[in-house]
Parts: sequence; structure tokens; C-alpha cells
Amino acid sequence: MQNKENILGLTESVCPVCLKRITAQRIQVGNQVYLDKTCPNHGQFRTIIWRGEPSYESWAVAKLPSKAPVCATNVKQGCPFDCGLCPEHRQHTCCVLLEITQRCNLNCPVCFAEASTEERDPNIGIIENWYRLLLQSGGPYNIQLSGGEPTMRDDLPEIVALGRELGFSFIQLNTNGLRLAKDPDYVRRLKEAGLSCVFLQFDGTNDSIYEKLRGTALFAEKQAAIANCAKEQLGVVLVPTLVPGVNIQNIGSITQFAIDRIPAVRGVHFQPISYFGRYPQAPSNEDRFTIPEVINEIVKQTGGKLKITDFKAPMGENAYCSFHGSFVLMDNGKLKAWTKAGAEGCCQPQVAAVGAKKAQTFVAKRWAAPQSEEKQRGVYRIDSNMNVDSLDAFLERVENYSFCISGMAFQDVWNLDLERLRECFIHVVSPDSRIIPFCAYNLTDKQGKPLYRTLKG
Repeated sequence: MQNKENILGLTESVCPVCLKRITAQRIQVGNQVYLDKTCPNHGQFRTIIWRGEPSYESWAVAKLPSKAPVCATNVKQGCPFDCGLCPEHRQHTCCVLLEITQRCNLNCPVCFAEASTEERDPNIGIIENWYRLLLQSGGPYNIQLSGGEPTMRDDLPEIVALGRELGFSFIQLNTNGLRLAKDPDYVRRLKEAGLSCVFLQFDGTNDSIYEKLRGTALFAEKQAAIANCAKEQLGVVLVPTLVPGVNIQNIGSITQFAIDRIPAVRGVHFQPISYFGRYPQAPSNEDRFTIPEVINEIVKQTGGKLKITDFKAPMGENAYCSFHGSFVLMDNGKLKAWTKAGAEGCCQPQVAAVGAKKAQTFVAKRWAAPQSEEKQRGVYRIDSNMNVDSLDAFLERVENYSFCISGMAFQDVWNLDLERLRECFIHVVSPDSRIIPFCAYNLTDKQGKPLYRTLKG
């Protein structure tokens, strides 16, 4: 007996072949939800977007949309073709990526940026203009320096320092960690320049995973990068790209690896693979790994130490983009969840702009490492003598030993839901100085042709 199909809602998407905007339906079949769309010229496409519990409908969060404070482009062709941001965008900016190089010291089989070895880098004057554009567009926002591999630039500390001088209080580095592992002095210079956090590509705890996803063994380098950051009190967030058949079974080990290194490691941010940029082949539904599956694997592979109810939908971006759980490592070595509806972070019902601001503040506070000398000495140590019976002691514990487990499901040309896209709060400054939602900026058609990424200044 086949499960009955139930239409949960209507939206818009694009055709994977021609990128024409087309209507789409969210269709439920049992406990699975698909995005179903048909292009008049290229046929039907059905892509899994939700698989299992918590249910798709229970994950919804109601909020009031809020137009971006500064709209640099007008609505002409409609979403996703007028990004800049345009007046149809329904969310303020939280985090902005600045792609300061397209060069890279790896040639990963999987790469959303399609990074290469020979590209001209934007000079520091251009980067200063990007910073100033963001200030004129409602900033300062959280900044992520990205690429390519940003540590290919010797002047990265100067880029960080410039951002801090201009008023950006949280600057994060998105990196594979290779230079951080080999060059402790470079790590020190980044810290002195004002770098807040390292967003470290970390796909697993064994080299077979890196050989499949990155083309070479890298686990030793990842550990060395974390150790060098810990010495400089630079908070590290581990960022695994989750690929079915490669590292799903390693989720629990990744999580425990991170827990064992609190407070040097501030959290884990899981990213199920999205199919834009460079990847081996067009995806099937078996190649997809959805938000509820990530949550369930975390719970299962950590032996029930964590619960499904520890994880909540966001309030800043669209609810179906991510999940988040906040924890504190107690003196007995166990994680205590303190995420709840209405708590600090992205979980409080509110106007969308307020949600974006709260998320911006939360990330800046919780992803940076504790800074005192005493806290530094305890980077790899659990303080078994701390009494957390009082509220003040517990709050101090939260300050020193907080830990986040989160995840974000980026959209690609097959599962793009324009309703979700209009609520995106992670943006990219394009080479021609427009502010573009991340999933629109990285969108590529079935043949790999990008919508925005090829724009030049």
C-alpha cells in the first residue's frame, strides 16, 4: 500500500537546467517531504527536503518578516534574480562572507566555491570598500573571511585588523586549517589582529574520510590547527560537510572529539552536502541528508546523552534552514542542555529583524573562546572542583564551558525554495559590491553554470 501524497504548501523554485523561475509544491509522503516542480521545457524534478522526526510541520516557526534596512536593487525580474538586497527580501543580515581569495592549497573533490590555484586576490582597498558598504547597509554585522582558502594571503592579519578598526566586533575565519597547523606565528598574528573565531573545515576523525572528501589525509593537520588556536585562545568551531556513504557514521565521534576539547572548541556546525560548485555527479535523493536525520544521528551516536528535544528551530532565518542546541559542560563531564523556546539565541518568537540581531549577538558571544589566563590553562581540562549549585556559579560555568551543536542545510538548484531564500540572513558581498543571499550567490545549474558567482567588479 502506497503512502498518500499530501500537499503541504505552494512556493516557487527554479529549473535545474535553465534556471527559469517555476512554481513548486511541498509534498508529504509518510514522514518524508519533497519539493516537487515541473519546468515546461525540462520536465519534473522531485527532491527530498525532510526525512523523519521531528515532523516537518512541527518545525515551523511563525515570525513577522522585516525588509532589509537598505535595499540597493529594485525588483525587476523577481527572486532570485534581483539580489542586492532587493525590497522583496524579508530578513536583515546577520553574517556576511567576504571572499578575499579564490586561491586554495587543496583541490577537494567537493567545493562550493570551485576554488583554484591561480586567481588574482582583491586588494585591501577593495576589501575596505566592502567593509564600508556593509556599514552603509545597516552594519556592522558578523564577518566571515572566506574564499578559496583565506590563509593563502600573507596579509590576512591586516584584513582582520582593518575590519576591527572600522567597527566590526566579530570576525571569523573560514579555513581548512593547513596553515594554522604549520605556522603558529601566523595564528598569533591573527589573534593579535582581532580575529574572534576559527570556522574549521573538519569532516571526521579518520583519514579515510579526508581522502574521499579532500583528496588527502588531513586529520593530523586538523588536530595541530586546533592546538595552535587553543594556545592563542582563538575559539574553534568544527564544520563537517556531511556526505551519505562517507562520514555519516562518524557524527558521534566528531561530536565527542569536540566535547573533549571544550573550551578550545566552542561547538560543531554540521552542514549536509549541498550540490553547487564542484561535486562528482548530479545528486539522487539517496545523496541527501536532511536536518531531522542529522539530529537523530547526533542523538543515536552519542548514546542518548543528548535528546531530540535539545535541538530547536531557528528564529532568525527560515526555520527549515537550520537547527541549534546550546549546552554547558558540567563538572561531572556531562552536557547540560539550556536551549529552550524563548531563550537567548534564535529561538524566541519575534519580528524577523530582531531574530537576526539576536542570532548575530549569540554567535559572537558563544563562538569566541574564553579569554582569561586561568581559562586558557583549562583548555583541555574539566574542572571537577567547581561547585555549580548556585546560580552565579552555573552562569560562570556557562560563560567558560558553553558548547553549541548546530547545523545548516544550504539550498541548491534542485531543492531551492524561494520562500526560504527570501528569509536568508547569511549573505555574501559579490565582486560588483552587491549583498547577495548565500544560496543565491552559490547557485549553479545542472551543468555547473553559476547565477551570480562569475560577476566581476
